[in-house]
Formats: sequence, C-alpha cells, structure tokens
Amino acid sequence: MTAETPSDATTEQTTEQTTEQTTEQTTGDLTTPTLAQVLEVFEELWPESLAQSWDATGLVAGRPERAVERIHFAVDPVHEVVEEAVGAGAQLLVTHHPLLLRGVNSVAATGFKGDVIHTLVEGGCALLTAHTNADSAVGGVSDVIADVLGLEDVVPLAPAEGGLSEEGLGRVGRLPQSMTLAEFGSRVFGAMPSVAGGVRVAGDRDGIVSRVAVCGGAGDGLFDEVRASGADVYVTADLRHHPASEFREAARLTGGRPYLVEVSHFGSEWLWLPAAAEALDHLLTDRGFGVEIAVSSRNTDPWDFVLTPGT
Repeated sequence: MTAETPSDATTEQTTEQTTEQTTEQTTGDLTTPTLAQVLEVFEELWPESLAQSWDATGLVAGRPERAVERIHFAVDPVHEVVEEAVGAGAQLLVTHHPLLLRGVNSVAATGFKGDVIHTLVEGGCALLTAHTNADSAVGGVSDVIADVLGLEDVVPLAPAEGGLSEEGLGRVGRLPQSMTLAEFGSRVFGAMPSVAGGVRVAGDRDGIVSRVAVCGGAGDGLFDEVRASGADVYVTADLRHHPASEFREAARLTGGRPYLVEVSHFGSEWLWLPAAAEALDHLLTDRGFGVEIAVSSRNTDPWDFVLTPGT
C-alpha cells in the first residue's frame, strides 16, 4: 500500500496520483467482501466503543449487502474528495472526520452536506467514519505521529476507560537522542504534509527536548495530561489563543516547559491514512478478501495561503 503526500498539485495531477496508489488486486483465492464484512474487519481495528460520547462514527450511508471492490481513504468528506472516490469507482469512502457530527433536518442536495450524500448514493459509494475511535485505537492517529517522529516507549496521554493499556487519546514517548527545540521543530515540519500554515513553535529554540507528547487534531483539551506526563514539548493542532497563552504562562513556573509545537489539523491526521489503509488491507487479506485500497492525495486543509512578515 503506497500513498503520496498531499500537495498543491492540480486536480488532474492529483487524480492521476490517486489512481496510481491503487495497487492491491483481487487475485488467487481472495473473494470480494460485502460492506457488512468490511465493517466487521474495520471494527476489529478501530472499535466504535473507543469513540468519545459526543462523536459520530460508523456507517453514514451504504447498503451492508453490497459488494466492495474498491475502498478510498481521506481525512474530510468534502465534495472534491467524494467526487474523487466516486470517479475512481470506489464502493466505500472511509474518512476520519464525520460528515454529520451535528444533527441535521434535511439532506436535500441544496446544501453541501446533502450534495455529498446524494453524490455518494447516486455513485454507489458508501461512507464510513472513523474519528475519535481511530484516535484512541492501537495504531491510530497519535500512534502514527509518534512513530513518524521516531518516539520510543510510547504510552497514551489519556488512557481509554475500560480499554487496553495501549488505547487512549494522545501519546507520549521519548526521542532516541535529545535535541534542541529548533531541531525538533524542523523534524516535525519535515514529517508533516505541506500546508499553507506550516508549523508554529512556542519556546526557547535552544532548549533541549527529550520527552515528547503528541495528539493528532485539536489537542488543547489534554493540557493537564501533558503537564502530568513530564513532556518537554507538546505537538498538536488548533491551539486557540487563550488556552495556549495560559499554558505558556503556567510553563514559566517549570522552566518554560512544556514547549508547544502547533501543526495543521488536516496534516496531523493525514499521516494516519496510509497506515490505516495498509492495516485494513492486511486484515482483509487474512480473512480471505481481496479489495483495492487507495489513499486520497487531496489537500483538504481549509487554508490556501498565509502572509508573514517579509513576504
């Protein structure tokens, strides 16, 4: 399973890239699964029981009895991603972010969410969401970030209630070798998909960091856990002004630590897609199923460009 990192490529180039990513073929004794059978395998990897109570995960649209020959992975169920999946002939689109997180009274195609639903149904493509369950599960979003950054001895920041010891929100681990905050910020920048906002860092650029906490997506709700973990630096996204300011002020009492590294919400979660696609492909194959799986290379970060001093 291969995937290219999102970029600002043209629509035609991106579609070609995504087509090239579809490498798995139904061969030999492998059979085509139904959507219901894919859902059973999916549940083994990312159990819905791990989702937060406020979340909306699981099957959004699709007939369980329909055959699934192609699966498409993406972060956001936006129009261009749905068109990409349907255009590639996928029978299932798996997204990290929910389409219907908040209640709706209509899915008429006059609104953008209704338009997405109609495009999926008319194109014969189901929609499945793995959100906070994919954040908490072993091999989930934060696990992948920790792996990409080279962290060792990784454990959850906020262990899941009633779950395995390895399950929960966020992760914390240590670098094989200590480095300066500036060097670590560069490592994070190099690991993330290219987006307009780049990477922002708060702290002493010459400060030494070793223990690192991470959380894919918006992670300012885990500040208490980060402090309790003894992390030197925290990597997450969507840091609002007041929580970030208060976090930094409190850090002054502990030598400025933990430092903060803010990344793109989209970018931090896109890293999970190739790993998730590979894990699903392996487990489906183990069950005797053959499915083609592709990862979208569409950049669905909402920001297009950024202005900085001197530009």
